[in-house]
Amino acid sequence: MNLMISGFIIVFAAIISIILAQVFPKISVSYISMIIGGMISLVPTFGNQMQTFNSEIFIGFIVAPLLFFEGQETQLNVVGKEFRHIIQTAVILVVLCLIFGGFSVWLIGGISLPLAFILAAISTPTDATAMESATNGLEIPEEEGTLLKMESLFNDASGIILLNMAVLWYVNGYINYGQTISNFLISAVGGVLFGFISASIIVIFRQFLLRTAYNSLTAQNMIYIVTPLILYFLAEQIHVSGIIAVVCAGLVHNAEAQRSLLTNSAQVNQDYGLVAVMTEMFNSAVFVILGVMFVKIIADEKISSHSLNWVTIGAVLYLINVITRYVYSRLKLKFKNKSAWIFSLGGVHGSVTLALAYTLAEMHVRRSDFNLVLMSEGVLIILSLLVPTIVFRFILKPEISKKRVASEIDKLRTEMVHQGIIAVNAMYLPDNVKKSVVFDLMSQKRRTRVRDFVRAWVDVVRRPEFTSSEKELEMRAFMNAFAKERAYLDMVSQKENSYQEYVYGLYDDVLLSERLVIAPAVEIINKKNDDSE
Repeated sequence: MNLMISGFIIVFAAIISIILAQVFPKISVSYISMIIGGMISLVPTFGNQMQTFNSEIFIGFIVAPLLFFEGQETQLNVVGKEFRHIIQTAVILVVLCLIFGGFSVWLIGGISLPLAFILAAISTPTDATAMESATNGLEIPEEEGTLLKMESLFNDASGIILLNMAVLWYVNGYINYGQTISNFLISAVGGVLFGFISASIIVIFRQFLLRTAYNSLTAQNMIYIVTPLILYFLAEQIHVSGIIAVVCAGLVHNAEAQRSLLTNSAQVNQDYGLVAVMTEMFNSAVFVILGVMFVKIIADEKISSHSLNWVTIGAVLYLINVITRYVYSRLKLKFKNKSAWIFSLGGVHGSVTLALAYTLAEMHVRRSDFNLVLMSEGVLIILSLLVPTIVFRFILKPEISKKRVASEIDKLRTEMVHQGIIAVNAMYLPDNVKKSVVFDLMSQKRRTRVRDFVRAWVDVVRRPEFTSSEKELEMRAFMNAFAKERAYLDMVSQKENSYQEYVYGLYDDVLLSERLVIAPAVEIINKKNDDSE
């Protein structure tokens, strides 16, 4: 029951964060989510209901689906083109950050070398979602953005394997290099093979089901939703990287979507909607949890009585990571100065770092060392978020303001709807049908007031339902109006290249609206034809 209550509180907080992000567009939703999470933990009524953090549940049920969705947004051939860079950043760079970070923390922090390497290993994974928070409202160059995304997709597994090595060193007192290398190869290569093979089987099954009389849109969507969960936990059970497995599964599903867009457009459209909703919700939930955990950690009496050594260690870890990334990008990746700074500061840490820190609670690590790791990694995460948020404002170009974008879209939408209404007024239609269609078209402009909606709502309740003939006329009126709207948008896109991005978004809205208003009418017409037979 506590887990259910915790989940409800986190989801509700994520929803509030998303709403507030629209009210304060200049502030990233991630920061708003963290603040709300911290406030929740301070309220006894809510804070006491929050279930103890479980890293396995967190990674398996939130991080794994997010990585699956991120993988699905990436084309497989892009991964092939960037394979050399992926190895350089997700393996070589990770090892370098581990070595330099581990020895630096050992020398400056005055802790044991194995514990220093545990801290360094946890600090190696980066988070693409957290990086987007630091670049909110800014344009990140395509090359650096692609490389940072590829790195964050694959370096989690490297960090997990290196953490296991450091923990064994901490417990046993020595490093088994042969076992570490073999574990890395088995985990990484095994994760790739398991992810590609299992995802291919799932895709083929779904495609087979799609072509039979037993296909169900609901079943297809449920299979899609549970795919990352099943693959992650199965991969972990056979001791290969579940993180890499779900990323590879996402890449396979991207290839599937490219070749099955028109096979079942309704399913693909629903999949896109599910991904958008779940991604935004999970991203916000991750930072709500981060906010809750940070406040809980700081409020812990045992930690507050510690010295501030964890601040120094967290700052050293962050500084060494940034310097290592900068030097490596200059020497190995051949980046110029500005690009190197973007890459080095873009290695933002987030959910995976915190989850890895909490995995130590299940291992043979002393409580005092565990608390030190939590606080130090918390400092690292906060610095990795705040520093680029400030610095990027000076070295990156700002995106077009949302206010200006909204103004341009509003002008296009108003004229688009005007063209549709002209087309409807030119048709011979019963007054009640024409009035209903015109109101719905006007609502596309999003200028109808709430009282207008209530009046139309009451009218729908009071009036008799349209007859099947009126339904058909309504459908034809919408089809005519939407055709005129699309023609207008097509004309604008050909004349004004600067408007194309907005035009395509509006075009997509029109197509979706057409499907929503036509589908019910088609069902009524089909039913009428069936009854007449």
